[in-house]
Amino acid sequence: MATRRLGEILLEKKLISGQALEHALLEQKKSGELLGRTLIRLGYISERQLLEGLADHLQIPIVSLKQFSVDQKALKQVPVRFAWHYRCMPLRLAGKVVTLAMSDPLQVRPIDDLKVHYGLEADIVLSTEAEIQDAIQRYYGVGADTVGEILEAAPSNGGALAPSSEEPTDIERMAEDASVIRLVNQLLLEAYRARASDVHIEPFRDALQIRYRIDGVLYDVPVPDEIRRFHQAIISRVKIMSGLDIVEKRLPQDGRIKVAVGSEELELRVSIMPSLYGENVVLRLLPIKMLFELEKLGMLPDDLKTLEQLIAKPHGVIFVTGPTGSGKTTTLYACLARLNTPDRKIITIENPIEYELKGLTQIPVAPKLGFTFMEGLRSMLRHDPDVMMVGEVRDQESADITIRMALTGHLVFSTLHTNDAAGSVTRLLDMGIEPYLISSTILAFIAQRLVRVICPDCKVVDAAPLAPPVQKQEKVPPKIYKGKGCEACRMSGYRGRIGLYETLVIDQAVRQLIMQKAPAETIKQQLLSKGWKTMRQDGWQRVAMGQTTPEEVLRVTMED
Repeated sequence: MATRRLGEILLEKKLISGQALEHALLEQKKSGELLGRTLIRLGYISERQLLEGLADHLQIPIVSLKQFSVDQKALKQVPVRFAWHYRCMPLRLAGKVVTLAMSDPLQVRPIDDLKVHYGLEADIVLSTEAEIQDAIQRYYGVGADTVGEILEAAPSNGGALAPSSEEPTDIERMAEDASVIRLVNQLLLEAYRARASDVHIEPFRDALQIRYRIDGVLYDVPVPDEIRRFHQAIISRVKIMSGLDIVEKRLPQDGRIKVAVGSEELELRVSIMPSLYGENVVLRLLPIKMLFELEKLGMLPDDLKTLEQLIAKPHGVIFVTGPTGSGKTTTLYACLARLNTPDRKIITIENPIEYELKGLTQIPVAPKLGFTFMEGLRSMLRHDPDVMMVGEVRDQESADITIRMALTGHLVFSTLHTNDAAGSVTRLLDMGIEPYLISSTILAFIAQRLVRVICPDCKVVDAAPLAPPVQKQEKVPPKIYKGKGCEACRMSGYRGRIGLYETLVIDQAVRQLIMQKAPAETIKQQLLSKGWKTMRQDGWQRVAMGQTTPEEVLRVTMED
Protein backbone atom coordinates (compact mmCIF):
# COMPACT_ATOMS: atom_id res chain seq x y z
CA MET A 1 0.00 0.00 0.00
CA ALA A 2 1.04 3.59 -0.61
CA THR A 3 0.89 4.45 3.10
CA ARG A 4 3.10 1.51 4.06
CA ARG A 5 5.57 2.34 1.28
CA LEU A 6 5.80 5.93 2.46
CA GLY A 7 6.31 4.83 6.06
CA GLU A 8 9.03 2.41 5.02
CA ILE A 9 10.81 5.09 3.00
CA LEU A 10 10.78 7.54 5.91
CA LEU A 11 11.95 4.88 8.35
CA GLU A 12 14.73 3.85 6.00
CA LYS A 13 15.82 7.50 5.69
CA LYS A 14 15.62 7.79 9.51
CA LEU A 15 13.34 10.78 9.14
CA ILE A 16 10.80 9.37 11.63
CA SER A 17 10.82 6.74 14.37
CA GLY A 18 8.79 3.54 14.42
CA GLN A 19 6.76 4.88 17.34
CA ALA A 20 5.95 8.06 15.39
CA LEU A 21 4.85 5.98 12.40
CA GLU A 22 2.51 3.82 14.53
CA HIS A 23 0.95 6.90 16.09
CA ALA A 24 0.52 8.56 12.68
CA LEU A 25 -1.08 5.44 11.21
CA LEU A 26 -3.63 5.37 14.05
CA GLU A 27 -4.41 9.06 13.54
CA GLN A 28 -4.67 8.53 9.81
CA LYS A 29 -7.39 5.92 10.25
CA LYS A 30 -9.44 8.44 12.23
CA SER A 31 -8.94 11.41 9.90
CA GLY A 32 -8.83 9.63 6.54
CA GLU A 33 -6.14 11.98 5.30
CA LEU A 34 -2.88 11.02 3.58
CA LEU A 35 -0.13 9.69 5.82
CA GLY A 36 2.31 12.44 4.86
CA ARG A 37 -0.15 15.15 5.89
CA THR A 38 -0.81 13.35 9.17
CA LEU A 39 2.91 13.18 9.96
CA ILE A 40 3.30 16.89 9.18
CA ARG A 41 0.23 17.80 11.26
CA LEU A 42 1.52 15.84 14.23
CA GLY A 43 4.89 17.56 13.98
CA TYR A 44 6.96 14.42 13.37
CA ILE A 45 8.37 15.77 10.11
CA SER A 46 8.36 19.00 8.14
CA GLU A 47 6.94 19.16 4.64
CA ARG A 48 10.35 20.03 3.26
CA GLN A 49 11.95 16.99 4.97
CA LEU A 50 9.20 14.79 3.59
CA LEU A 51 9.73 16.06 0.05
CA GLU A 52 13.52 15.74 0.23
CA GLY A 53 13.23 12.17 1.51
CA LEU A 54 10.83 11.20 -1.28
CA ALA A 55 12.87 13.02 -3.91
CA ASP A 56 16.04 11.19 -2.89
CA HIS A 57 14.37 7.78 -2.77
CA LEU A 58 12.27 8.09 -5.94
CA GLN A 59 14.77 10.20 -7.89
CA ILE A 60 12.13 12.89 -8.55
CA PRO A 61 13.18 16.56 -8.72
CA ILE A 62 11.82 19.25 -6.38
CA VAL A 63 10.74 22.49 -8.07
CA SER A 64 9.87 25.94 -6.74
CA LEU A 65 6.57 26.96 -8.33
CA LYS A 66 7.09 30.62 -7.39
CA GLN A 67 9.90 30.76 -9.94
CA PHE A 68 8.30 28.45 -12.51
CA SER A 69 6.64 29.69 -15.70
CA VAL A 70 3.56 27.54 -16.30
CA ASP A 71 2.61 26.48 -19.84
CA GLN A 72 -0.90 27.72 -20.71
CA LYS A 73 -1.43 24.64 -22.92
CA ALA A 74 -1.07 22.44 -19.84
CA LEU A 75 -3.72 24.47 -18.01
CA LYS A 76 -6.17 24.02 -20.88
CA GLN A 77 -5.66 20.23 -20.92
CA VAL A 78 -6.01 19.76 -17.15
CA PRO A 79 -9.16 21.50 -15.78
CA VAL A 80 -9.33 23.28 -12.42
CA ARG A 81 -11.65 20.61 -11.06
CA PHE A 82 -8.92 17.95 -11.43
CA ALA A 83 -6.11 20.18 -10.12
CA TRP A 84 -8.10 21.25 -7.05
CA HIS A 85 -9.35 17.76 -6.18
CA TYR A 86 -5.94 16.10 -6.28
CA ARG A 87 -3.95 19.16 -5.11
CA CYS A 88 -1.65 18.96 -8.13
CA MET A 89 -0.47 21.58 -10.62
CA PRO A 90 0.13 20.99 -14.36
CA LEU A 91 3.30 22.78 -15.45
CA ARG A 92 4.23 21.77 -19.00
CA LEU A 93 2.73 19.81 -21.89
CA ALA A 94 4.89 17.92 -24.37
CA GLY A 95 2.77 15.87 -26.73
CA LYS A 96 0.64 13.66 -24.46
CA VAL A 97 2.93 14.02 -21.43
CA VAL A 98 2.09 16.61 -18.79
CA THR A 99 4.59 17.64 -16.12
CA LEU A 100 2.60 17.45 -12.89
CA ALA A 101 3.68 18.97 -9.56
CA MET A 102 2.52 16.92 -6.58
CA SER A 103 3.24 16.98 -2.86
CA ASP A 104 2.65 13.21 -2.53
CA PRO A 105 4.05 11.27 -5.51
CA LEU A 106 2.90 7.94 -4.05
CA GLN A 107 -0.71 8.68 -4.98
CA VAL A 108 -1.58 6.63 -8.06
CA ARG A 109 -5.20 7.76 -8.42
CA PRO A 110 -4.49 11.16 -10.04
CA ILE A 111 -2.04 9.56 -12.49
CA ASP A 112 -4.62 6.93 -13.46
CA ASP A 113 -7.44 9.49 -13.77
CA LEU A 114 -5.26 11.74 -15.90
CA LYS A 115 -4.74 8.88 -18.34
CA VAL A 116 -8.32 7.55 -18.33
CA HIS A 117 -10.20 10.87 -18.53
CA TYR A 118 -7.78 13.10 -20.46
CA GLY A 119 -5.53 10.67 -22.31
CA LEU A 120 -2.39 12.12 -20.74
CA GLU A 121 0.70 10.57 -19.19
CA ALA A 122 2.18 12.20 -16.08
CA ASP A 123 5.80 13.22 -15.50
CA ILE A 124 5.90 13.87 -11.72
CA VAL A 125 7.88 16.60 -9.97
CA LEU A 126 7.63 17.55 -6.30
CA SER A 127 6.53 20.77 -4.64
CA THR A 128 5.02 21.79 -1.32
CA GLU A 129 1.24 21.71 -0.93
CA ALA A 130 1.21 25.42 -0.07
CA GLU A 131 3.04 26.31 -3.30
CA ILE A 132 0.71 24.07 -5.30
CA GLN A 133 -2.41 25.71 -3.85
CA ASP A 134 -0.92 29.16 -4.45
CA ALA A 135 -0.14 28.23 -8.06
CA ILE A 136 -3.67 26.88 -8.63
CA GLN A 137 -5.11 30.22 -7.52
CA ARG A 138 -2.53 32.26 -9.42
CA TYR A 139 -2.84 30.43 -12.75
CA TYR A 140 -6.38 29.09 -12.74
CA GLY A 141 -7.58 32.29 -11.08
CA VAL A 142 -9.22 33.72 -7.99
CA GLY A 143 -11.71 31.27 -6.48
CA ALA A 144 -10.29 28.32 -8.42
CA ASP A 145 -10.55 26.02 -5.40
CA THR A 146 -14.18 26.98 -4.82
CA VAL A 147 -15.09 26.59 -8.49
CA GLY A 148 -13.46 23.14 -8.45
CA GLU A 149 -15.37 22.23 -5.32
CA ILE A 150 -18.72 23.27 -6.82
CA LEU A 151 -18.02 21.36 -10.02
CA GLU A 152 -17.00 18.29 -8.04
CA ALA A 153 -20.17 18.47 -5.93
CA ALA A 154 -22.37 18.78 -9.03
CA PRO A 155 -20.46 17.11 -11.88
CA SER A 156 -23.49 16.59 -14.08
CA ASN A 157 -25.28 19.78 -13.26
CA GLY A 158 -24.58 21.30 -16.64
CA GLY A 159 -25.98 24.80 -16.72
CA ALA A 160 -27.90 24.50 -13.46
CA LEU A 161 -25.79 27.22 -11.93
CA ALA A 162 -26.91 29.68 -14.60
CA PRO A 163 -30.69 29.38 -14.25
CA SER A 164 -33.29 31.22 -16.28
CA SER A 165 -35.26 34.18 -15.01
CA GLU A 166 -38.32 31.93 -14.66
CA GLU A 167 -36.76 30.33 -11.57
CA PRO A 168 -36.36 33.12 -8.99
CA THR A 169 -36.59 30.70 -6.06
CA ASP A 170 -33.75 28.59 -7.41
CA ILE A 171 -31.63 31.70 -8.02
CA GLU A 172 -32.03 32.79 -4.42
CA ARG A 173 -31.30 29.31 -3.10
CA MET A 174 -28.10 29.03 -5.15
CA ALA A 175 -27.00 32.52 -4.19
CA GLU A 176 -27.19 31.45 -0.55
CA ASP A 177 -25.23 28.25 -1.22
CA ALA A 178 -22.10 28.09 0.94
CA SER A 179 -19.82 27.58 -2.05
CA VAL A 180 -21.21 30.56 -4.00
CA ILE A 181 -21.00 32.73 -0.89
CA ARG A 182 -17.37 31.73 -0.47
CA LEU A 183 -16.64 32.41 -4.16
CA VAL A 184 -18.00 35.98 -3.90
CA ASN A 185 -16.13 36.50 -0.63
CA GLN A 186 -12.89 35.32 -2.26
CA LEU A 187 -13.32 37.80 -5.13
CA LEU A 188 -13.86 40.66 -2.67
CA LEU A 189 -11.07 39.61 -0.30
CA GLU A 190 -8.57 39.31 -3.14
CA ALA A 191 -9.63 42.77 -4.37
CA TYR A 192 -9.03 44.21 -0.90
CA ARG A 193 -5.61 42.55 -0.65
CA ALA A 194 -4.69 43.87 -4.11
CA ARG A 195 -5.60 47.44 -2.98
CA ALA A 196 -8.33 47.60 -5.65
CA SER A 197 -10.75 50.51 -5.58
CA ASP A 198 -13.29 48.82 -7.86
CA VAL A 199 -14.31 45.32 -8.92
CA HIS A 200 -15.82 44.91 -12.40
CA ILE A 201 -17.80 41.75 -13.26
CA GLU A 202 -18.52 41.74 -16.99
CA PRO A 203 -20.28 38.95 -18.94
CA PHE A 204 -19.54 38.21 -22.60
CA ARG A 205 -20.76 35.56 -25.02
CA ASP A 206 -18.38 32.82 -23.92
CA ALA A 207 -16.61 34.23 -20.85
CA LEU A 208 -17.05 36.09 -17.59
CA GLN A 209 -14.41 38.80 -17.25
CA ILE A 210 -13.43 40.11 -13.83
CA ARG A 211 -11.20 43.16 -13.49
CA TYR A 212 -9.80 45.14 -10.56
CA ARG A 213 -9.02 48.84 -10.73
CA ILE A 214 -5.72 49.31 -8.88
CA ASP A 215 -4.15 52.76 -8.62
CA GLY A 216 -6.58 54.02 -11.24
CA VAL A 217 -5.75 51.36 -13.87
CA LEU A 218 -7.87 48.30 -14.71
CA TYR A 219 -6.22 44.87 -14.56
CA ASP A 220 -7.66 41.54 -15.70
CA VAL A 221 -8.06 39.10 -12.83
CA PRO A 222 -7.24 35.49 -13.77
CA VAL A 223 -10.29 33.34 -13.03
CA PRO A 224 -11.17 29.77 -14.03
CA ASP A 225 -12.94 29.49 -17.40
CA GLU A 226 -15.71 27.56 -15.66
CA ILE A 227 -16.65 30.62 -13.59
CA ARG A 228 -18.84 31.84 -16.48
CA ARG A 229 -21.34 29.11 -15.49
CA PHE A 230 -21.81 30.82 -12.11
CA HIS A 231 -22.43 34.33 -13.43
CA GLN A 232 -26.11 34.48 -12.46
CA ALA A 233 -25.42 32.94 -9.04
CA ILE A 234 -22.70 35.54 -8.37
CA ILE A 235 -24.96 38.42 -9.44
CA SER A 236 -27.81 37.10 -7.30
CA ARG A 237 -25.50 36.79 -4.30
CA VAL A 238 -24.37 40.42 -4.72
CA LYS A 239 -28.01 41.52 -5.01
CA ILE A 240 -28.98 39.70 -1.83
CA MET A 241 -26.05 41.22 0.05
CA SER A 242 -27.03 44.73 -1.08
CA GLY A 243 -30.79 44.32 -0.65
CA LEU A 244 -31.65 44.54 -4.35
CA ASP A 245 -34.32 42.76 -6.40
CA ILE A 246 -32.86 39.46 -7.60
CA VAL A 247 -35.62 38.91 -10.16
CA GLU A 248 -35.21 42.29 -11.90
CA LYS A 249 -32.67 41.94 -14.72
CA ARG A 250 -33.85 44.59 -17.19
CA LEU A 251 -33.22 47.80 -15.23
CA PRO A 252 -30.14 49.28 -13.51
CA GLN A 253 -30.00 48.93 -9.73
CA ASP A 254 -27.80 50.55 -7.08
CA GLY A 255 -27.12 49.40 -3.53
CA ARG A 256 -24.63 49.26 -0.68
CA ILE A 257 -22.98 46.51 1.35
CA LYS A 258 -21.07 46.80 4.62
CA VAL A 259 -18.39 44.17 5.18
CA ALA A 260 -15.57 43.63 7.65
CA VAL A 261 -12.05 42.60 6.66
CA GLY A 262 -10.12 41.89 9.81
CA SER A 263 -10.34 45.01 11.94
CA GLU A 264 -11.30 47.28 9.01
CA GLU A 265 -14.85 47.99 7.90
CA LEU A 266 -15.58 48.61 4.24
CA GLU A 267 -18.61 49.87 2.41
CA LEU A 268 -19.15 48.45 -1.05
CA ARG A 269 -21.09 50.69 -3.40
CA VAL A 270 -22.90 48.38 -5.85
CA SER A 271 -24.04 49.31 -9.36
CA ILE A 272 -25.76 46.72 -11.56
CA MET A 273 -26.54 47.42 -15.21
CA PRO A 274 -28.06 45.17 -17.91
CA SER A 275 -25.84 44.44 -20.91
CA LEU A 276 -26.02 42.27 -24.04
CA TYR A 277 -24.93 39.03 -22.35
CA GLY A 278 -26.25 39.57 -18.84
CA GLU A 279 -25.91 41.95 -15.95
CA ASN A 280 -22.73 43.95 -15.49
CA VAL A 281 -21.64 44.71 -11.91
CA VAL A 282 -19.25 47.31 -10.49
CA LEU A 283 -18.44 47.30 -6.78
CA ARG A 284 -16.52 50.26 -5.35
CA LEU A 285 -14.58 49.53 -2.15
CA LEU A 286 -14.68 52.42 0.32
CA PRO A 287 -13.27 52.40 3.85
CA ILE A 288 -15.96 53.47 6.34
CA LYS A 289 -13.43 55.10 8.64
CA MET A 290 -10.63 56.99 6.96
CA LEU A 291 -8.15 59.53 8.24
CA PHE A 292 -8.10 62.72 6.18
CA GLU A 293 -5.06 64.96 6.50
CA LEU A 294 -4.03 67.82 4.23
CA GLU A 295 -0.38 66.82 4.62
CA LYS A 296 -1.10 63.36 3.15
CA LEU A 297 -2.64 64.65 -0.09
CA GLY A 298 0.84 64.82 -1.60
CA MET A 299 0.84 68.55 -2.27
CA LEU A 300 4.19 70.30 -2.56
CA PRO A 301 4.89 72.76 0.30
CA ASP A 302 3.95 75.93 -1.62
CA ASP A 303 0.63 74.48 -2.79
CA LEU A 304 -0.16 73.19 0.69
CA LYS A 305 0.53 76.60 2.20
CA THR A 306 -1.77 78.25 -0.37
CA LEU A 307 -4.57 75.78 0.39
CA GLU A 308 -4.23 76.31 4.14
CA GLN A 309 -4.51 80.08 3.61
CA LEU A 310 -7.60 79.62 1.42
CA ILE A 311 -9.54 77.43 3.87
CA ALA A 312 -8.79 79.89 6.67
CA LYS A 313 -10.95 82.50 4.91
CA PRO A 314 -14.28 83.25 6.64
CA HIS A 315 -16.37 83.07 3.47
CA GLY A 316 -16.13 82.36 -0.24
CA VAL A 317 -16.24 79.37 -2.57
CA ILE A 318 -13.43 76.90 -3.25
CA PHE A 319 -13.97 74.62 -6.24
CA VAL A 320 -11.99 71.40 -6.70
CA THR A 321 -12.08 70.33 -10.35
CA GLY A 322 -11.18 67.25 -12.32
CA PRO A 323 -12.73 64.17 -13.94
CA THR A 324 -14.38 61.31 -12.09
CA GLY A 325 -11.86 59.36 -10.02
CA SER A 326 -9.32 62.18 -9.73
CA GLY A 327 -9.53 62.38 -5.92
CA LYS A 328 -11.68 65.51 -5.62
CA THR A 329 -13.78 64.14 -2.74
CA THR A 330 -10.68 63.13 -0.79
CA THR A 331 -9.26 66.66 -1.12
CA LEU A 332 -12.55 68.19 0.01
CA TYR A 333 -12.76 65.91 3.05
CA ALA A 334 -9.17 66.68 4.00
CA CYS A 335 -10.13 70.38 4.03
CA LEU A 336 -13.25 69.70 6.07
CA ALA A 337 -11.30 67.55 8.53
CA ARG A 338 -8.89 70.45 9.14
CA LEU A 339 -11.86 72.80 9.76
CA ASN A 340 -13.78 70.28 11.86
CA THR A 341 -13.58 71.93 15.30
CA PRO A 342 -16.22 72.19 18.06
CA ASP A 343 -16.87 75.86 17.31
CA ARG A 344 -17.88 75.23 13.67
CA LYS A 345 -21.05 73.78 12.18
CA ILE A 346 -20.24 71.89 8.98
CA ILE A 347 -22.94 70.47 6.70
CA THR A 348 -22.43 68.46 3.51
CA ILE A 349 -24.91 67.39 0.85
CA GLU A 350 -23.76 64.56 -1.38
CA ASN A 351 -24.93 61.90 -3.82
CA PRO A 352 -23.83 59.49 -2.53
CA ILE A 353 -21.97 60.01 0.77
CA GLU A 354 -18.59 58.38 0.14
CA TYR A 355 -16.95 58.76 3.56
CA GLU A 356 -18.18 59.22 7.11
CA LEU A 357 -16.54 61.98 9.13
CA LYS A 358 -17.45 62.40 12.77
CA GLY A 359 -18.60 65.90 13.69
CA LEU A 360 -20.12 66.67 10.27
CA THR A 361 -23.82 66.72 9.40
CA GLN A 362 -23.86 64.71 6.17
CA ILE A 363 -27.01 64.75 4.03
CA PRO A 364 -27.60 62.20 1.23
CA VAL A 365 -29.88 63.33 -1.57
CA ALA A 366 -32.81 61.07 -2.54
CA PRO A 367 -34.02 62.06 -6.02
CA LYS A 368 -36.62 59.24 -6.10
CA LEU A 369 -38.28 60.82 -3.08
CA GLY A 370 -38.03 64.31 -4.50
CA PHE A 371 -35.18 65.36 -2.23
CA THR A 372 -32.73 66.82 -4.72
CA PHE A 373 -29.56 68.89 -4.39
CA MET A 374 -31.65 72.03 -4.72
CA GLU A 375 -34.03 71.04 -1.93
CA GLY A 376 -31.08 70.17 0.29
CA LEU A 377 -29.26 73.42 -0.43
CA ARG A 378 -32.29 75.47 0.52
CA SER A 379 -32.70 73.53 3.78
CA MET A 380 -29.02 73.73 4.73
CA LEU A 381 -29.12 77.49 5.25
CA ARG A 382 -31.83 77.12 7.91
CA HIS A 383 -29.44 75.02 10.03
CA ASP A 384 -27.02 77.89 10.58
CA PRO A 385 -23.84 76.33 9.14
CA ASP A 386 -20.41 77.95 9.15
CA VAL A 387 -18.96 75.69 6.44
CA MET A 388 -20.81 73.83 3.71
CA MET A 389 -19.87 71.28 1.09
CA VAL A 390 -21.93 70.65 -2.03
CA GLY A 391 -20.99 67.34 -3.59
CA GLU A 392 -21.13 68.61 -7.16
CA VAL A 393 -22.29 71.67 -9.10
CA ARG A 394 -24.06 70.30 -12.16
CA ASP A 395 -26.23 73.07 -13.60
CA GLN A 396 -27.02 76.78 -13.42
CA GLU A 397 -29.46 76.47 -10.54
CA SER A 398 -27.11 74.51 -8.24
CA ALA A 399 -24.14 76.71 -9.24
CA ASP A 400 -26.11 79.90 -8.59
CA ILE A 401 -27.34 78.92 -5.12
CA THR A 402 -23.90 77.52 -4.15
CA ILE A 403 -22.21 80.80 -5.06
CA ARG A 404 -24.92 82.92 -3.42
CA MET A 405 -24.44 81.01 -0.16
CA ALA A 406 -20.95 82.49 -0.01
CA LEU A 407 -22.47 85.97 -0.30
CA THR A 408 -24.32 85.34 2.99
CA GLY A 409 -21.05 84.78 4.85
CA HIS A 410 -20.39 81.05 4.45
CA LEU A 411 -17.30 79.14 3.40
CA VAL A 412 -18.43 76.72 0.69
CA PHE A 413 -16.63 73.79 -0.94
CA SER A 414 -17.76 72.07 -4.11
CA THR A 415 -16.59 70.25 -7.25
CA LEU A 416 -16.77 70.86 -10.98
CA HIS A 417 -16.03 68.49 -13.86
CA THR A 418 -13.50 70.47 -15.90
CA ASN A 419 -10.11 69.64 -17.38
CA ASP A 420 -8.13 72.45 -15.78
CA ALA A 421 -8.44 75.34 -13.36
CA ALA A 422 -8.76 78.12 -15.98
CA GLY A 423 -11.47 76.19 -17.80
CA SER A 424 -13.62 76.26 -14.66
CA VAL A 425 -14.28 79.98 -15.12
CA THR A 426 -15.53 79.36 -18.66
CA ARG A 427 -17.69 76.47 -17.44
CA LEU A 428 -19.49 78.68 -14.90
CA LEU A 429 -19.97 81.44 -17.46
CA ASP A 430 -21.43 78.89 -19.89
CA MET A 431 -23.83 77.79 -17.16
CA GLY A 432 -25.16 81.35 -17.07
CA ILE A 433 -23.54 82.55 -13.84
CA GLU A 434 -23.02 86.30 -13.83
CA PRO A 435 -19.35 87.40 -14.02
CA TYR A 436 -19.72 89.64 -10.96
CA LEU A 437 -20.85 86.65 -8.84
CA ILE A 438 -17.84 84.58 -9.94
CA SER A 439 -15.31 87.37 -9.37
CA SER A 440 -16.70 88.45 -6.00
CA THR A 441 -17.33 85.09 -4.31
CA ILE A 442 -14.94 82.44 -5.63
CA LEU A 443 -11.62 82.20 -3.80
CA ALA A 444 -9.91 79.62 -5.98
CA PHE A 445 -10.19 76.74 -8.44
CA ILE A 446 -7.98 73.74 -7.61
CA ALA A 447 -7.57 71.29 -10.49
CA GLN A 448 -6.11 67.88 -9.77
CA ARG A 449 -5.25 64.48 -11.20
CA LEU A 450 -3.85 61.32 -9.63
CA VAL A 451 -0.61 59.73 -10.82
CA ARG A 452 0.81 56.38 -9.78
CA VAL A 453 3.83 56.34 -7.48
CA ILE A 454 6.93 54.33 -8.39
CA CYS A 455 7.07 51.14 -6.31
CA PRO A 456 9.76 51.64 -3.62
CA ASP A 457 10.64 47.94 -3.63
CA CYS A 458 11.75 47.83 -7.28
CA LYS A 459 12.69 51.47 -7.96
CA VAL A 460 15.70 51.91 -10.30
CA VAL A 461 17.19 54.64 -12.48
CA ASP A 462 15.62 54.61 -15.95
CA ALA A 463 18.40 54.51 -18.52
CA ALA A 464 16.02 54.45 -21.51
CA PRO A 465 15.74 57.57 -23.71
CA LEU A 466 12.91 59.96 -22.94
CA ALA A 467 9.77 59.98 -25.02
CA PRO A 468 9.70 62.87 -27.57
CA PRO A 469 6.85 64.77 -25.80
CA VAL A 470 9.01 64.94 -22.68
CA GLN A 471 12.13 66.07 -24.53
CA LYS A 472 10.32 69.26 -25.61
CA GLN A 473 10.02 70.41 -22.01
CA GLU A 474 12.46 73.10 -20.89
CA LYS A 475 13.32 71.46 -17.59
CA VAL A 476 13.92 67.76 -18.07
CA PRO A 477 14.97 66.11 -14.79
CA PRO A 478 18.63 64.99 -14.88
CA LYS A 479 17.76 61.59 -13.40
CA ILE A 480 14.53 59.70 -14.01
CA TYR A 481 13.37 56.64 -12.10
CA LYS A 482 11.04 53.75 -12.87
CA GLY A 483 9.83 50.54 -11.24
CA LYS A 484 11.14 47.27 -12.67
CA GLY A 485 8.10 45.35 -11.44
CA CYS A 486 7.92 42.98 -8.48
CA GLU A 487 5.40 40.94 -6.52
CA ALA A 488 4.66 43.88 -4.20
CA CYS A 489 3.37 45.98 -7.13
CA ARG A 490 1.94 43.08 -9.20
CA MET A 491 4.75 43.62 -11.73
CA SER A 492 3.36 47.06 -12.67
CA GLY A 493 6.26 49.13 -11.30
CA TYR A 494 3.81 51.34 -9.38
CA ARG A 495 2.29 51.20 -5.91
CA GLY A 496 -0.04 53.89 -4.58
CA ARG A 497 -1.00 57.30 -5.98
CA ILE A 498 -0.39 60.97 -5.28
CA GLY A 499 -2.09 64.10 -6.58
CA LEU A 500 -0.89 66.63 -9.13
CA TYR A 501 -2.35 70.09 -8.58
CA GLU A 502 -2.72 73.50 -10.14
CA THR A 503 -4.29 76.23 -8.02
CA LEU A 504 -5.88 79.28 -9.62
CA VAL A 505 -6.32 81.88 -6.88
CA ILE A 506 -8.71 84.65 -7.96
CA ASP A 507 -6.70 87.88 -7.73
CA GLN A 508 -7.45 91.35 -9.07
CA ALA A 509 -6.00 90.65 -12.52
CA VAL A 510 -8.07 87.47 -12.92
CA ARG A 511 -11.19 89.29 -11.65
CA GLN A 512 -10.86 91.84 -14.42
CA LEU A 513 -10.58 89.09 -17.03
CA ILE A 514 -13.64 87.34 -15.60
CA MET A 515 -15.67 90.56 -15.76
CA GLN A 516 -14.64 90.81 -19.44
CA LYS A 517 -15.75 87.17 -19.97
CA ALA A 518 -12.27 86.38 -21.23
CA PRO A 519 -11.72 82.83 -22.59
CA ALA A 520 -9.86 80.25 -20.53
CA GLU A 521 -6.71 80.51 -22.69
CA THR A 522 -6.45 84.25 -22.04
CA ILE A 523 -6.74 83.71 -18.29
CA LYS A 524 -4.13 80.96 -18.48
CA GLN A 525 -1.66 83.13 -20.39
CA GLN A 526 -2.11 85.92 -17.86
CA LEU A 527 -1.28 83.51 -15.05
CA LEU A 528 1.71 82.00 -16.88
CA SER A 529 3.19 85.46 -17.39
CA LYS A 530 3.36 85.76 -13.59
CA GLY A 531 5.09 82.38 -13.13
CA TRP A 532 1.98 80.31 -12.43
CA LYS A 533 2.66 76.56 -12.11
CA THR A 534 0.51 74.28 -14.24
CA MET A 535 -0.42 70.72 -13.39
CA ARG A 536 2.02 69.44 -16.02
CA GLN A 537 4.85 71.43 -14.41
CA ASP A 538 3.83 70.05 -11.02
CA GLY A 539 4.19 66.62 -12.59
CA TRP A 540 7.73 67.33 -13.80
CA GLN A 541 8.67 68.29 -10.25
CA ARG A 542 7.40 64.90 -9.04
CA VAL A 543 9.45 63.18 -11.75
CA ALA A 544 12.56 65.10 -10.61
CA MET A 545 11.81 64.04 -7.02
CA GLY A 546 11.68 60.39 -8.12
CA GLN A 547 8.02 60.00 -7.12
CA THR A 548 6.58 59.10 -10.53
CA THR A 549 7.51 58.65 -14.19
CA PRO A 550 7.21 60.93 -17.25
CA GLU A 551 4.79 58.43 -18.78
CA GLU A 552 2.41 58.86 -15.84
CA VAL A 553 2.54 62.66 -16.05
CA LEU A 554 1.83 62.54 -19.79
CA ARG A 555 -1.01 60.09 -19.24
CA VAL A 556 -3.02 62.30 -16.90
CA THR A 557 -2.18 65.89 -17.90
CA MET A 558 -2.89 67.97 -20.97
CA GLU A 559 -0.28 69.69 -23.13
CA ASP A 560 0.63 73.15 -21.83
